[in-house]
This record gives sequence, structure tokens and C-alpha cells, in this order.
Amino acid sequence: MAIASAEISSQPECWTAAAELSRDVSELLPAPGETVAVIGCGTSYNMALCYAWLREAKGLGVSDAMTASELRPGRRYDHYVFLSRSGTTSEIVEAVGKVPPGCRAVALTASPTSPLGRLVDCVDLSFAAEQSVVQTRFATSVVVLLRAHLGEDTGGLPSEARRALEMPPPEGSLEATQFTFLGSFWTVGLAHEAALKLREAAQVWTESYPAGEVRHGPISILGPSSIVWSFGVPPSGLAADIEATGARFVVSPLDPLAELVRAQRLAVQLGEAKGLDPDHPRNLSFSVILAADALG
Repeated sequence: MAIASAEISSQPECWTAAAELSRDVSELLPAPGETVAVIGCGTSYNMALCYAWLREAKGLGVSDAMTASELRPGRRYDHYVFLSRSGTTSEIVEAVGKVPPGCRAVALTASPTSPLGRLVDCVDLSFAAEQSVVQTRFATSVVVLLRAHLGEDTGGLPSEARRALEMPPPEGSLEATQFTFLGSFWTVGLAHEAALKLREAAQVWTESYPAGEVRHGPISILGPSSIVWSFGVPPSGLAADIEATGARFVVSPLDPLAELVRAQRLAVQLGEAKGLDPDHPRNLSFSVILAADALG
């Protein structure tokens, strides 16, 4: 069994720990009214998109998500939030050095003794550390912690995750050759992350979009061998448009973060069915560490 499978299955316990931790680290995290940059790479960037949208939607202040390599020059934020499982990713460590003097910075990482953890204040999520290259429980635990910090009632999320672990994959998903994941507002990041999991672990043709955008071009590639998977309630009339292509449309009653758990499980299942090693996808490493000249 893939290591990732065990890590995926541990998410209910990790989410409980993350919600509890949020109470102890609130002073390190952005305060209401602060402008915030949330910075990550790959999976962490997808989670940054979720948090930035949720925070701004609650009226807590301007919140921008960006990849570390695209840190916006000339724009100053009150608080910089860095997301990194390993704390060693080159672009993240370099981006810390670009934080203007006098601004606050915090890292959420599973490795508090890493280079990143030694540079800024640190929220220690080592209970969600992972061995698999494919990132699952660390990312979702970050989102639970940040949702709890924003004042959401996260008490029911572990139960939602347990339901996701018990549910079968969507009908037809084991035979599908193309997947399109859709999100709206804060769940766009989850849609991007679900697509990334299937690419990494199973080398599957996946795409992801804000739900309202699928009609503007992407619908042209849909057909009977496609699965369109919505994270959250889709726009009115979209289901009929999708089903008219012959594609299967998937909508779940679960919390969208728990629905991501189902996508994680499917990614591993599809990868193993192909004879792949979901824990060690081709061309990927646990952390992207670049030579100095590659950073520019």
C-alpha cells in the first residue's frame, strides 16, 4: 500500500489537531484589518488561494495569494504568510528575504527547524509531516487551521473527512480518461489541487477552472469519457450543460475540503492501477531545491 494512502487516512486526526493548534498560535497569524500576502509553491499555493479568498470574503482585510516565484515587487503587505511542508523550498526561502523591513512574517511548516523555520516565526505542523512526495494531509491541515483562525466552526470537519474515507470513488471515475475539476470562490484552489493530485500520482489528463469558466472554452474537450467534478454547489444550469456533452457530472454533499480527500484517494487508486508508484511521481522530489543561479 502506498504511504500516501496511510497519510490520507490520518486526516481526521490531523484536522482535529490543527483546529486545536489554531487557538495557541493566533497571535502569530494575521489580525483583522492587516493586508496579507499568502505565499506558497505547488500544493501550498493552491491552499494559499483558499485562505486568501476566505479571509477577504470575511472582511478581514486585503489578502492576496501568490507563488513564491511571483512575489509582487513594489507592493507592501502588513503580514506575509509562507506555506511550506518542508521549509526547504528554494523560492520560498528566497522570498522571505524580500519581505520589507518592519513587516510581519510567519511560516506554516511541518519542519520548524528547517531553513524557513529559522528565518521567521513558525507555526509547527509537524504532526502532519509526510513521507510521500505527494502532499495530502499537511496541506489540508493548514486549511483547517486557517479556517479555524478565521472563526469558522471546524468541529464537524473530521467527521466529514471520515465520510470521505468511506465513500466509493465517483461512478465511472476508474474508467474515465479525462477529468475537469471545478470550484467557486475559495474552492477554486481545491479544484486546482485535486487536478494536481491526479497528475502527480496517476499521470492523468486533468484540468481545473472556476466553475463559471468551463463554458468559455474548456467544455469543448468534454465527452463520454470525461468526469466533471464540482467542489461545492455549481452555478445554475451548469449540470445540464455538462451532461449534454456526455460527460459525467459529480457533485458531493460533503464539505469541499473533505471532498478533496476523495480526490486524493482516487489519485492513489488510479496510480496503483497503472502500476505507478504514487509516493514517488516521475520527475518530482520531496522539495524543490534550486541552484543559486536558477533563482535569478
